[in-house]
Amino acid sequence: MLSGRRKVVLVVILVLVAGALLYQGRGVLSHSKLSGQELLKAMRGARISLLLLSVALIYCCYALRALRWMRFSQHIGPASFWNIYGMTLAGFSVLFLLGRAADPIRPLLLARKERQPVADTFGIYALERLFDTASTAVIAAIGLLLLRVPDDASEVTRDLQRAARSVGVGLCAGVLAVVVVLVYLRLHGSALLERRLESARALHGLRGSIARIVLGFLRGVQTIKSWGDLFAAVFFSAAHWGLIALIYALVSQSFGGQLASIGLSQATLVMAFSIVGSTVQLPAIGGGSQAGSFLAYTAIFGVEKEPALVAAIVLWLITFASCTLTGVPLLIREGVSLGDLRRMTHQPQVSPDEAGGGRSGA
Repeated sequence: MLSGRRKVVLVVILVLVAGALLYQGRGVLSHSKLSGQELLKAMRGARISLLLLSVALIYCCYALRALRWMRFSQHIGPASFWNIYGMTLAGFSVLFLLGRAADPIRPLLLARKERQPVADTFGIYALERLFDTASTAVIAAIGLLLLRVPDDASEVTRDLQRAARSVGVGLCAGVLAVVVVLVYLRLHGSALLERRLESARALHGLRGSIARIVLGFLRGVQTIKSWGDLFAAVFFSAAHWGLIALIYALVSQSFGGQLASIGLSQATLVMAFSIVGSTVQLPAIGGGSQAGSFLAYTAIFGVEKEPALVAAIVLWLITFASCTLTGVPLLIREGVSLGDLRRMTHQPQVSPDEAGGGRSGA
C-alpha cells in the first residue's frame, strides 16, 4: 500500500502528466494509435524517487547558471547569488508561461534586482547564450555523430542516421565559427567596434538601443580576461549540461522496461534529438523538445510509443516547467504582475534607470 504522502505526490504527477500529454502530445496523439491503458500503466509504473531526484538536480542546474552569471557580471559590480538564483528561476518561469517572446525578460529581471545597467546585462545574456549554444551544440554533435543503427534497421532509420550525422557536422562547424568570432572580438575587433558605436550610444530609438546592447555584449566578452575566467565559464557550462544529460538518464530509467536500459551515453543521444527537435518541426509529430525525445526513444531505441510519449513529456515538465514551482511565487513576491510581464515582453528595451528601480532583495 502507498503511504498518504506518496499517494498525493503520485496523483499530482499523474494530473500534470495527463494534462501535458493532452496538450503537448496532441501532435503524436493525432497521428498515432496509442492505448490509453498503456499510457496510464507507464505513468503509474514510474519510480517517484528518481523523478524527485531529477527535479532536485534541475534546481542545481539553475544554481550553476546563477554562479556563471555572477562570474560574467563581475565587471559591472558585486552581485548576490541568492538574488541572481531567484531571478533566474523567475525568468525561466516567465519563459514557460509566455513562450519564447518572453526570453528577454530574464535579463531585465536580473538588472532590476541587482540595480545593474540593462545594456550590460543584455550583453552578459548574449554571452551566456553563446556558451549555452556552444555547449549544447557540442553535446548534440557528439551524440549525433556517434549514432549507430542495427544492420537490419529499416531504410527510414538509416535515412535518420544520415540526417543526424549531417546535423552533427553542421553543429561542429557552427561551434568553430562562434569560437573564431569570439577570439577575433577579444583580440582585435572589440576596441574598433566600441569606438564606432560609442557615438550612437546616447541616441534614442532603435539605433541607440542596438548600440547599447552591442557595447554591453562586447564588455561581456571582455570579462573573459584570463585563463581562469575562461576555465570557470567552460566548467559551469559543462557541469550544467552534464547534469541535464544525467537528468535525461534518470527520467528514462524511472519508467522501467526498455527505458531502463538507457544510460548516460544513450541519454546524451536523446538529449541531442531533443535539442534538434526544439528548433524544427518533425513530420507527423510537430515541434518541441518532447517531439525530439519521442523520436529518439521510438526510432533509435525501439521503445513502445506509450512509455516513450510519457517519458518525453515528463522530461519536458522537469527540465522546462518545474522552475515555476518556486519561480512564480518569487515573481509574486517581487510585485511583478502578469500585465507587467506582458508589457516587458512587447517593450523589452527599457531604460537602465527603470531597470534599477526594483527592490534590492534579501
